Amino acid sequence: MKQSVIFLEDVTLHFPKLKSLMSIFSDLVKREKSQFTALRSINLEVRSGEVFGLIGKNGSGKSTILRVISGIYPPDEGTCKVAGNISLLAGIGTGFSAHQTGIENALLYGSILGHNEKEMTAKLPEILEFSELGDFINEPIRTYSAGMKARLGLAVASAIRPDILLIDEVLGVGDPQFREKSKARILDLVAETGTVVIVSHSFGLMKDICDRVGVVHNGELVMVGSPEEAISTYYEITE
Repeated sequence: MKQSVIFLEDVTLHFPKLKSLMSIFSDLVKREKSQFTALRSINLEVRSGEVFGLIGKNGSGKSTILRVISGIYPPDEGTCKVAGNISLLAGIGTGFSAHQTGIENALLYGSILGHNEKEMTAKLPEILEFSELGDFINEPIRTYSAGMKARLGLAVASAIRPDILLIDEVLGVGDPQFREKSKARILDLVAETGTVVIVSHSFGLMKDICDRVGVVHNGELVMVGSPEEAISTYYEITE
């Protein structure tokens, strides 16, 4: 069996509640903390070379789990261990500078992940070919459609070839042809001993590319199983 590269043990995460000034003052007087539990006792292992999916209703905690894995949110309780470098592709255009061009953003994103300008410049032809942006690669990101931003984001993230690629609701954007191209690119990454964790509402996508899928509900990971088992559980608990 392949080794685990992502390991979450009893991970719990709290967020402060948004409250009015009067409520905040009242809590201070009572010396009470106002918070809600975003994740509760999450236990999860993801193996090297695996495509692991997370499904659940909006607000269930799926994206929060990705951010714990990426190191953005340290858990309040429990342990999160990751072996390898990580690239998080979250949201359309997240992390892009609106006033910089596609090329400039590609170089910037690469530098954040520890790649110098020379390395990223060498990858630009591959990024341009996959993104299919043409001359738009020299235009500011603010002129891009949502689909174009998604193309560039996935092109850069996959060109860098991270050990672990985290994808949050990006592959559903774009035309059907590009979605198929994206699925093929992800499978190529996995074939090169990469690991992918993906959050998506596209159950068809989950069935096509995921080895296992976890169901997140009200901040808890209620089950992990085959895509078909997970999707069945999702419908049972959300009816």
